[in-house]
Order: sequence, then structure tokens, then C-alpha cells
Amino acid sequence: MGATRNVPPAAGAMLESLRGLGYTTATAIADLIDNSVSAEADHVDVVFEWNGPDSWVRVADNGRGMSDAELEAAMRLGARDPRTQRRPGDLGRFGMGLKTASFSQARILTVASSKAGHERCCLRWDLDLLGGAEGSWLLHEGARTGSKDRVEAGLTEDTGTVVLWENLDRVVTDGFTAQDLIELIEQVDGHLAMTFHRLIDDGLEIRINGRRVRSWDPFLTGHPGKAMESVEYRLQNAAGVVAQCHVLPHKDLLKPAEYESAAGPVGWPAQEGFYIYRNRRLLLAGGWLGLGERGRRWTRDEAHRLARIRLDIPNSVDAEWKINILKSTASVPVRLRSQLTRLASETRDVAKKVFAHRGRLVTGRGEAGGGIPDMWAVHHAASGNSYRISKQHDLVASILDRAGPLRSDILSLLSLIAETVPVQKIWLDTAEQTNVSRGNFAAAPDEIETTLTSLFEALVEFRGLSPDEARLRLSRTPPFDQHPDIVQRIGGHEE
Repeated sequence: MGATRNVPPAAGAMLESLRGLGYTTATAIADLIDNSVSAEADHVDVVFEWNGPDSWVRVADNGRGMSDAELEAAMRLGARDPRTQRRPGDLGRFGMGLKTASFSQARILTVASSKAGHERCCLRWDLDLLGGAEGSWLLHEGARTGSKDRVEAGLTEDTGTVVLWENLDRVVTDGFTAQDLIELIEQVDGHLAMTFHRLIDDGLEIRINGRRVRSWDPFLTGHPGKAMESVEYRLQNAAGVVAQCHVLPHKDLLKPAEYESAAGPVGWPAQEGFYIYRNRRLLLAGGWLGLGERGRRWTRDEAHRLARIRLDIPNSVDAEWKINILKSTASVPVRLRSQLTRLASETRDVAKKVFAHRGRLVTGRGEAGGGIPDMWAVHHAASGNSYRISKQHDLVASILDRAGPLRSDILSLLSLIAETVPVQKIWLDTAEQTNVSRGNFAAAPDEIETTLTSLFEALVEFRGLSPDEARLRLSRTPPFDQHPDIVQRIGGHEE
């Protein structure tokens, strides 16, 4: 063996470099809560205290706590080998989260802990005190002068751990005000509500400045307006990997508060796609993981905004899925890509239909007992799709059959309407506005009945259906399927 040299990293320079990993305040606090969950805590209390440059953040839990030796190990960078097998419920991996998350926000990290059968212990990193001899990693005992009360106030249980951030130089920057802190707290609340929503539903209680964090379910589980909520699929050749496909309701089927909530922290388009969980903790929210079809990767777009797929993975496959330290990126193993592509493709297809048909998926149109054909037909061409009023629509076909010398004028009118439909404007209005008109029929029963009567006569006199058959088809055709009482009155029929 050749000569070797021992080249330890310079403590201060290394830690300053690690501060730039890319944490936000919300993701950093979520990393601390991961440790609380791993320590079997069921209550986590987050406190933001505004005091200008001396503002601080504290995260306290009632977990099993740590002994002095365990705390010292936890404060060491790279405390655990990421290749080591974890307990099934462990949310950690790299042994870096406590330190890197904390240093991304603050220059002083103090951790105190109480464990049954052990004395309370407290250790502190201070980045301003690491500039000594090269290779020195000076870990201080106890809180800094004047901060002991801040730590002690968080240790209200017999067991538990307190993490205190001080000198928040990455948070309280020039111009940062108390109002900015209030807005930051709201961002953290939204992120924790999403990240830990399943654990919160299981009994984990998280409070921010005394206010309980309410879980945010990205799938609107159990909502009656959903077009898809599949069974759980266990992927082949992937032990413990489970997928469930969801298509959320169209905005027309949601109350305003539901629609606003379902948009999530960053809005509808950004929230579509896969949601990857490890031990029921959300790692990645939205996006299509680089999957696609016919050589093209899927991107987030309006047409598929209602598609969301839950994907659970065990904590033993982090390396295979390339989970990073921030728990913010993942890559699908090659052997699973075809299975997930198929599930995603089916989910996207349903989502697109729901989006296009405003949430009403009527099967069997044009068949016996089905609804009547759509008024609009799509024509596909190399230059793009175009939209035409369908001449196969029963009312249109009936009018053209009876039009006589006006037939050519009516066809010209239909062509003109088709050529001047403001497709782009309608698309933008539908995508951007929360209150898009559902059509005049919803507020004009007389107009509904007049239109239904014309359609009924076309079906009976032109298509040769019986009155009952005509009413059945109309009852399965949007938007008339929303008015069954009026449909039943057509043709002098009453239930």
C-alpha cells in the first residue's frame, strides 16, 4: 500500500458550504419533525418568536428523547451510514438532516433532550465559534448565555427533545419584518399540512405558535364527485411499492372552498402527477417523474391537472429511487417504469376527459340506452385539432333533414360558428378563473324545457325512437342529466 495522508475537512468552511443545499424554512422544519416521528413522538410544537435580529425558532416534541451519548452522536455530521438498514418506521437516511436543515436557516443550533433513566443533556453548535484550529469540531455543552429559558420552555414532558435555532441569518435578512414572519409561518403551515397529512390523520399533532396544523389531503379521498379512486396496485418485482390512482372532481363539482383547498400550496397545475411517500411521509408532491409516451416526457398542463397518483415506497429503497438529502427528488427504477407509465397513462386519460366534459363522464353515448352524441366533434389534423358542430347530433340532423332550401345556409352558418369559436380564450378562462359559467341552462328552466322538447321530437319523429327511449337517452346526456324532473315531463309524461 502506498503512502497516505489524513486530510480532515476544515470545520467552518465545510459547514458554511453545507448551508447552501437548498432548504427552505418549511422543508428544514419538516426534516426536524421527521426526527420527532422517528422518536415516536405524537406531539410536535413549533414556535416562531419575532424579536428582530434576535428572533428564534424552536421545535419541541414528546418523543422518547436521547441520552447524552445519543445526542452527541446525533449532533455529529454523517452520524449514520445511509447504507445501514433502518427500522421500518424510520424517516431518516443520511444522518445529516438535523444539522444541514438547521444550518440552512441559523448559525446557532442548540439541542436538549430528556430520556427516561438518563439525565437531561444539552449540546450546541455555533458556526461563529468554529474558526479555530484546522480540523477542530468544537461542540459546546449547554445553551448560550441568555438562551436557557428558551430551551427549558420546550421541555415540558418527562421525555422529549428540543431544537432551538438562533441567529437566523438566512431568515431574518435586511428588510425582513414581523409581517414577513407571519407570511412565512403560513407557508410552513401549508407545507407541513401536506407533507405529514397521513401521519396527522393517524394521530400526530403538530402545532405552530399554538395553532394546530390541519392535514391537507391532495386526493380528496372519498369525495363523491371523483371520477377515479382506484384500488391499491402492488407493483410487480417491487416489494412494498404500492400505487393508487386518483382523478379529482372538476371545479363544477366542487364547492368554492373545496376547489381552493384542493389546489394545494402551489396551485392546481403544479400539483398534478405522482405523490411519493415513504412511511406515509410525503417526499415528492407532483410531477411525472420523467415518464411519458412515444419518446416524449409528460409535462404538467391544464388538461391533466386533475390527475394525482399516490405512490408508497419502503425506506429500504432510497438508493434505488435516488432519494436526495432534501427528500425532494426521486427517480423511478428502470424496471418499474413500464408499470408506472401504464397506470399514469390511464389516469391521465380519465383526467383529460373529466376536464373536457366538466366532470360528467357519460358512457355508452350513441348506443341503445346511451346519451345522444356530443354537439361538438373534434377533427384531428397535422396542423392541429379543430372543432365542428356535429352533423350527427340528433337535433342538428333533424333540422338539416327538414331545412329544404335553407339547408345550404344552415350549413354555412354552422361552418362560420365553428371557424370563429374563441378556443384559446375559452381555454384560458376555464384554466384561470374559479367561477366559470356552466351555461345558461342552470338558471333558465323554461329554456331547458324548450330545448328538450325540440330534441325529444327529433329523437321520436326523425330517429324513430319510442317516447320512453327518447327520454332515457336525454336523461343520460349532459347538461340534461342534471334535470331529470324536466326530462320526465317532456312529451306529456309524468312519473
